[in-house]
Parts: sequence; structure tokens; C-alpha cells
Amino acid sequence: MPSLTDVKQLIVLYGILPLGSQSVHEKAPLVKTLLLVGPVGVGKKMLIHALCTETGANLFNLSAANISGKYPGKAGLQLMLHMVFKVARQLQPSVIWIGDTEKTFYKKVPKTEKEMEPKRLKKQLPKILKTLKIEDRILIIGTSNRPFDAEIKSFCKVYKKIILVPRPDYASRFVLWKYFIQQNGGFLSKHLNISCLAQVSDGYAQGSILRAVQAVLTERRRMQLSKKPLTAVEFLTCLARQDPVYKEEEETFKVWYAKTPLGKARIKSLTETEDTGKGKGKGKGKDKGKEKDKEKKKEGKKTKK
Repeated sequence: MPSLTDVKQLIVLYGILPLGSQSVHEKAPLVKTLLLVGPVGVGKKMLIHALCTETGANLFNLSAANISGKYPGKAGLQLMLHMVFKVARQLQPSVIWIGDTEKTFYKKVPKTEKEMEPKRLKKQLPKILKTLKIEDRILIIGTSNRPFDAEIKSFCKVYKKIILVPRPDYASRFVLWKYFIQQNGGFLSKHLNISCLAQVSDGYAQGSILRAVQAVLTERRRMQLSKKPLTAVEFLTCLARQDPVYKEEEETFKVWYAKTPLGKARIKSLTETEDTGKGKGKGKGKDKGKEKDKEKKKEGKKTKK
């Protein structure tokens, strides 16, 4: 899994720089779509809002839940998409967000979601991508916490750039605990061991940490801070009620990513580099062996003389 710094760099490379600058957008490789994949609460929506804030982009929400029941029928859907992309071009840079985008490419639509018609955009998205030109600073971003529910072929035809968003590491959790506590009106003191919180919260997503902090720092608790400082135990009891990200769940994302064209290309490149490395090592070993034999023969001749 990539680190959070890797994710940040990729968002800057594929999103912020092309959308923020017209010259960069025209010279850089054209990226029309981007897919953010990861467990619940890792900050996929937050990354989209951060991207829009940095570039001053307008955000359009075309999630299945948001467009259900609106503009019914094929004609209504075409009208809605025409209006959205026309406004997006006029007010560019623009970001088209499709939340829970796996629903658009469902293998089988659940009975509970049939009324919502989640697959309305499936046939329209590839057509829309063809209409986007180099001068259009429009980026379609999808977010998903269950990408394995979607058909891989049609899914990856639309989303050619995929970013796996991981759960936070120790350093990130340390920063998050400090930031969330101060943001919600808390004070850091000697009684509060942030390092302990960061260590124990291994496996929890950013959203779980935020909810635990908000549950502890109520208005009543903030009024008591001068007399009763915060302790790590208070946060841990609330954190224990949250669902962690299990290793098995993280493995399912890795397995799914390995099946995508991007994942297959990455595995192929890694295996090629390993093979070339092994080949170089073998050659070097043989050369070293020959050199050692020559040195031994020379030493033998000297001793005879």
C-alpha cells in the first residue's frame, strides 16, 4: 500500500497542477478521470475538497444517491449531463465527483437499490470522456470503498488512474490526534500521552479518530478542562466503539488492484526489474569467482619460486 505522502503527491500531480494551471494542463499528459479507492473513513472526500480548495475548482456531485429520481428517462439524463458539463466548461476548473462509483458499474444491482437506478451513468460516462478536449480543465473523480462489487473491464475503461488511499501510519496518527484535539477545543498537557494514542490506534482510519475526539470533547467536557485535564484513557474508550480497518480488508483492496490493468502493469515492471537484478548478480558472481581463481594461481606460483 502507498503511504499518505505518496497519495498527496499523486493528487498534486494528477489533480492540483493540471487544474490549477492552463499551461500545465495543456503540456502535461491528459488525465480525464481519477479513482480514489480505500476503506471507509480514510479521507477520500476530504482529498477532493482539498483539491477543489487549492485550485478554486467548482464541485459537481453526480453520485448515484444524489441524482436518483432527478431528470428521469434517457432524455432527462442527457439533458442533466449536458447542463452539468456546459456549466463545468464555463466555470472551469471543475471537478465532477461520483461518490460510491462502484454502484454505477455494479455486477448485480441489489434489490434495495433498484429504485435508485445506480447504473444510469454507465453508458453515458465513456461517451462524455470522448467529448472532453485538451483545453477543458475538467476532472471526473470517483470514490469507492467497495470497488470489488463493480465489473472490472467497464470500471477500468472509465477510470484509468487509480489511487489506493491507505489507513494512516504512526507518524500520521500522531499528527492527527494532536490536530483533532486542538481543533475541537482541547488542550495538550503532560497528562495526555499522544504517543500512546498514536500507538494504540494502529488500524483505525482518520474518520474513526475524529469521531472518538468529538465524542470526548463535548461542551461540558471542555468546560472542565481547567480542573480536569484530558487523559488518553478517555479517547481510547470511545475509539474502542469504532470499527477498525482489518488486515483482511486491506488485502482485498490489494488483490482487486492486482487485477486491474494498472496493477498488472506494475507487477510486470517489478518482476522485470527483479529478473534483471538477478541476472546482473549472477554475472558478477561468476566474474568474481574467476578473478579469485586467477589470484590463487598467481600466489601459488610465487610460493614455488
